[in-house]
Amino acid sequence: MKEVYKKSIDLHNNLKGKIEITNKMDVNSKDDLSLLYSPGVAQPCLEIEKNPELAYDMTIKGNTIAVITNGTAVLGLGNIGALASLPVMEGKAMLFKKFAGVNAFPICLDCDDTDDIIDTIRRIAPVFGGINLEDIKAPESFIIEEKLQDLGIPVFHDDQHGTAIVTLAALINAAKVVGKKVEDMKVVINGAGAAGIAIAKLLRCYNVESELCVSIKQLIVADSQGAIHRRRYDLNSAKTELLKYSNFQDVEGDIHEIIKGADVFIGVSKGDVLTKADIQNMAKDPIIFAMANPEPEIHPEEAFEGGAAIVGTGRSDYPNQINNVLAFPGIFKGALKARAKTISTEMKLAAAFAIAKSVEHPTKDQVIPSALDTSLADVVANAVEQAVYHERELEAEIEREETKLKG
Repeated sequence: MKEVYKKSIDLHNNLKGKIEITNKMDVNSKDDLSLLYSPGVAQPCLEIEKNPELAYDMTIKGNTIAVITNGTAVLGLGNIGALASLPVMEGKAMLFKKFAGVNAFPICLDCDDTDDIIDTIRRIAPVFGGINLEDIKAPESFIIEEKLQDLGIPVFHDDQHGTAIVTLAALINAAKVVGKKVEDMKVVINGAGAAGIAIAKLLRCYNVESELCVSIKQLIVADSQGAIHRRRYDLNSAKTELLKYSNFQDVEGDIHEIIKGADVFIGVSKGDVLTKADIQNMAKDPIIFAMANPEPEIHPEEAFEGGAAIVGTGRSDYPNQINNVLAFPGIFKGALKARAKTISTEMKLAAAFAIAKSVEHPTKDQVIPSALDTSLADVVANAVEQAVYHERELEAEIEREETKLKG
């Protein structure tokens, strides 16, 4: 790892940043200048003033995302602040362009006040076709995302939903490999931050009615104090809401206790929290998604020694890397193409199933596509785009029915 870190430092110093802005057309003459800038540019401005939707056709808005953070929960690094998080946000922007052809710009806000962040995003939103929230600590991340759903463009916290989408995709295929039904599994999630809660909601299809829903019947979420249950009095609002759709039996105990008999362990917490004995205490052919970085909750070698049937991590040096890059480029590409106003659960489910189906014959070493699969973004984008159109058709049908009833 020391060698990797040294090479990364050298590379970043040489590149002076991983992204740049380039012109789409050369300016070589007065005629070019008069069309691209003054006086010609006045007319597109007036057209957009009359019809704001034209901004999607005439400006960068239609294919540009803002990657926004305040650096309070940078993966594996914690609260390192806005400036120090810039290399990560540049990397995210780079991946948007590489995998989906979507422009993305890193915006690192030197601000911890939730209301100020919300206000800032509202003020800069006209430039962008979507907002990707990144590495903002919970519960602030939940509040920011929720308060911005009326912005008129998709606002998506990738640490929550991207992780949940890719985890569901991996679980769909893992269930096929071990010959179990997803809905019949007992699932334990360790970690009740942004990612853990989003995974729980998606696995339970909380507050969603969709033909794509695959709802886990038995789900327990744990934090550093153990199982989240109704007899605890130290829960914040996000953890309290978890109890509306998880741990109906009010199971208590630490992770070593509640993992007994589980079919699936999903870790979005910290490294080395499980042992080989924990895996041995699970149900037959257990599925382990240990996604803490850089050290997983249990290393694959030890998990397999304990009897794991399938192991996935967040790392690229093991099979079954559960990485958000499989989801967010295609999700935003599809949302931008459809000019979606939000990222709905229907769109998230469509993305998850598209990712799962892209692995035609899942095996224990491949339940998820490679993070370097450049063809996947288009597959996800098409699924998301169709989900948007389907939702619009349903809304139009409901509106027609309501009009008939009123008439």
